[in-house]
Amino acid sequence: MTQISLRVDEEVKRNAEKTFNDIGLSMSTAINIFLKKVARENRIPFELSADPFYSRENMAELERRINSVRSGESTLKEHELIEVD
Repeated sequence: MTQISLRVDEEVKRNAEKTFNDIGLSMSTAINIFLKKVARENRIPFELSADPFYSRENMAELERRINSVRSGESTLKEHELIEVD
């Protein structure tokens, strides 16, 4: 056996412990179940999704716009919601 040390938000920990207690598991047992499932299936055992801002398509569009501004093809304008000193 080995020991893992990690930081978790206090409220998340408290809520997870309550759920695990209701199920009849300790935090350690629940984490071991999770890690065994990850190792067995070679994947995270639930769906994860990324912030769409960082999608390949959006990054390509942002890069295109940056290049357009750098080349002088486009210009940046002040936005009414941004305060300028």
